[in-house]
Amino acid sequence: MDIPEGFKPLFRSSPFLDLLGPFHYRESRDGFTVGIRVQEKHANARGLAHGGLFMALADIALGYNAAFSKDPPLKLVTTSLSADFAGSAKVGDWLEATVDIQKTGSRLVFANSYINVGEERVVRASASFLVAG
Repeated sequence: MDIPEGFKPLFRSSPFLDLLGPFHYRESRDGFTVGIRVQEKHANARGLAHGGLFMALADIALGYNAAFSKDPPLKLVTTSLSADFAGSAKVGDWLEATVDIQKTGSRLVFANSYINVGEERVVRASASFLVAG
């Protein structure tokens, strides 16, 4: 699979992410971008990327960026995740999720994300996380 320059395999995984992936990331001064190439296994009956893929990508990007925004990394549990779908993606498209940490408190973290296909924003997502430990 063609992976854009600068992206590496995601540094942390799980059985669920292994099933959906492979996910990749690229570091920046503001955190990192998480990306995935849409495959046949990600498609819905219409041949487009399933909304569940977008939600999983958003949760990964938001949660990992929020956790690794502190040193040592925070242990977080997703408490809410919402998304607005403004577009779609087809098999072969590269999805990139960028994140903005809105606020990190002692008990909660709030963050926002955009998922793009090329220059087009196709999903806006926001989440809150409970600091678990």
